[in-house]
Amino acid sequence: VQLQASGGGSVQAGGSLRLSCVASGSVDNFLVMGWWRQYPGTQRELIAAISDIDNIGYHDSVKGRFTISRGNAKNTINLQMNMLNNDDTAVYYCYTDVQYRGQQQRYWGPGTQVTVSS
Repeated sequence: VQLQASGGGSVQAGGSLRLSCVASGSVDNFLVMGWWRQYPGTQRELIAAISDIDNIGYHDSVKGRFTISRGNAKNTINLQMNMLNNDDTAVYYCYTDVQYRGQQQRYWGPGTQVTVSS
């Protein structure tokens, strides 16, 4: 399974960015897809995820500002990030939990940097 993320970059506080992620590979099901972020020297934190039946969850810090959605295919997700602030500056990682032959496995995409400046 491979994940390809796009859309990171730099923006001023109050601005918006959109991240996208496409998963590919031979799996039975992409159970969950979503985004984590990581600050320097800290562990990753889950910020948004969507399940295969479109259950959605958000970290409290992004509720009301970030929206996760599916693209045209079930293996594509988008993260619309609005009202960005300095605390959103981090490396963002797309991930997926897949099911294949009765086993579940998590895969990560390469990180994409999001930088918010005042």
